[in-house]
Amino acid sequence: MEPRDQDAAAGPPPARPRYGEAVFRPEEAGEGERIDFGALAYDDVTMARLRALGVGPGWRCLDVGAGTGTVSRRLVEEAGVAGVLAVDRDVRFLAARPVAGLDLLEADVTAPGFDPGRFRLVHARFVLMHLPEPERVVARLAGLVEPGGVLVLSDAVDLTGGTAPGTPYAVAMRAMWRGLRDTIGTDVSWVPSYPALLRAAGLRRVGAEVHVPPLVPGSPISRFWADTWERSRAAMVSTGLVDDAALDGAVRYLESEECAALSAGMLTVWGRR
Repeated sequence: MEPRDQDAAAGPPPARPRYGEAVFRPEEAGEGERIDFGALAYDDVTMARLRALGVGPGWRCLDVGAGTGTVSRRLVEEAGVAGVLAVDRDVRFLAARPVAGLDLLEADVTAPGFDPGRFRLVHARFVLMHLPEPERVVARLAGLVEPGGVLVLSDAVDLTGGTAPGTPYAVAMRAMWRGLRDTIGTDVSWVPSYPALLRAAGLRRVGAEVHVPPLVPGSPISRFWADTWERSRAAMVSTGLVDDAALDGAVRYLESEECAALSAGMLTVWGRR
């Protein structure tokens, strides 16, 4: 039998593990707290942008990859929207803190049949960077925006490449991005193309901004990265860019007064239907 026939008989290669499977498993103790540290670093910026775009009473909202639900709940409780449908592949954190006006849907946004309706706001933060075929996912989410509505996407932009100093923090971040790419397919390299992707999806009045939270000892974002490194330690070490000792040193550096570095930024882009 020819080698290619053997390959065909073996079937397709196994699917790559996804976020929440090989790393960042929701059943792992402390995972909800890790997500909440990120929320403390970014939620105020997200909410300010959503309010500036007019999100408020009467709006039906879709929050994709809602995590622990901090943005979803603030949309209901602070912005006074008509309702939020919070979607995640695992809704255990959302179900633990229910509020009136917040509905839950356990679903995969990449599944062929995903179609929860049309919404005035469609929002996804730190979701698409973990998914394959970003153009297709952006187009799908844009199709869920009702006329006059807005799509708002946020994801990470890496600021530790190129000429960035080789601090223990930067070395750890480079290992993290490569380890997550190799393990679950995370890829932030295409995030700067968000504005063009929204335009290609037929949206107009596209805008974008970047927020970089300060890395200071004890800050929510510093604690978020330390926890994230610990939960992705095996993937990071497997790259050969760090070992356990270097990773432990990076955590100490992050928590010290010597830390002088830039966190990953959050690029937020929006467009209207």
